[in-house]
Amino acid sequence: QVQLVESGGGLVQPGGSLRLSCAASGTIFRFYPMGWYRQAPGKGRELVAIIIGDNANYADSVKGRFTISRDNTKNTIYLQMNSLKPEDTAVYYCYLRMVKEYWGQGTQVTVSS
Repeated sequence: QVQLVESGGGLVQPGGSLRLSCAASGTIFRFYPMGWYRQAPGKGRELVAIIIGDNANYADSVKGRFTISRDNTKNTIYLQMNSLKPEDTAVYYCYLRMVKEYWGQGTQVTVSS
């Protein structure tokens, strides 16, 4: 059974930066899609960024500000978030798709002055 453990959320001012981490238990083949979704209060869950091998895709709302990366030696992905805006406030969930889908427990990101 795969487990995903997130860390790195918190409170940051607009324009600030945060880095989220998601560590997966077990060995994860690098070509399995891994990524980040987020859910803001009163809204549905939306894809933020996803990485397959060395290829990354981003939601239009975060392009140029967020960067997803992975360290295959640590079975860990990261989301570097720069130039954060209040509308980035949400619970961020790590995601992995193998034969089945796996989700992390979520980490809160709040962007506020």
